[in-house]
Amino acid sequence: MLKEKNKLIATLLAFAVIPMSGLATDIYLPSMPTMAIELQQPETKIQLTLTLFLISYGITQFFAGSVVDSFGRYRVTLVSLGLFMVSFLVTALTRDIMVIYAMRILQGVLAGFAIVSKRAFFVDVFEGEQRKHYLSVMTIVWSVGPIVAPFLGGYFQKLFGWQSNFYVLAGYSLVLLIMELLFSGETLKVKKPFVINFVLKEYDMMFRTKDFFYGMLMCGVSYAMVIFFNLCGAFIIEHKMGYSEVVAGYVSLILGLAWMSGGFLGKFLIDKD
Repeated sequence: MLKEKNKLIATLLAFAVIPMSGLATDIYLPSMPTMAIELQQPETKIQLTLTLFLISYGITQFFAGSVVDSFGRYRVTLVSLGLFMVSFLVTALTRDIMVIYAMRILQGVLAGFAIVSKRAFFVDVFEGEQRKHYLSVMTIVWSVGPIVAPFLGGYFQKLFGWQSNFYVLAGYSLVLLIMELLFSGETLKVKKPFVINFVLKEYDMMFRTKDFFYGMLMCGVSYAMVIFFNLCGAFIIEHKMGYSEVVAGYVSLILGLAWMSGGFLGKFLIDKD
């Protein structure tokens, strides 16, 4: 169990894990055109690496909550970070596009479990206004990934090649894994059995709730506009317009800063109708 003296550092670690999904999707965006050339693959096959990650990431979150309620947040996080490190190393070392696809699907699944585990951490540890505060901050912290990742990825690509992005992600996962082992712990007080029928009933209820469903739809369409740029932006900027991967990183940086600005604005207006 999480020790009270480690509560602060465990909270910081939770915030450090939250941007993992954004880092895993955005850090190699400026490298996509180079990956297409070096792996001798058409642009569409390189873009599919992002699509596969997002599909597996999205589907996993449908049942990840029930899994972390059954097996605990801490154990799931440790396994996710360990497999993250291995999968990123494999992605960097292979030149087989099918292996990269498999690793991206695995990374999407792991991201789903890790992010859900850490969201649940804040619900377990904090209550009332404090919980509300941390959950709103979590949204802002999550946006750090899309801001920082392509900016750094552009420079990594220029200096060390596309594989360096995945080496960095592997190193980041290793550091988080060690810190989790040293300072974090389980926050789930009572584990619940995993019952698939109960999970299906919960989702049936949520999807029948109109305000939830339309809110989810609006969030999905809004995020889809960002993903649409992520899929084709680097190819347009580098191949069609002739700019470098660093410029592509800066353009994504502007997009990420706009996203974070929306997060701050949303937090500021959270008490408004």
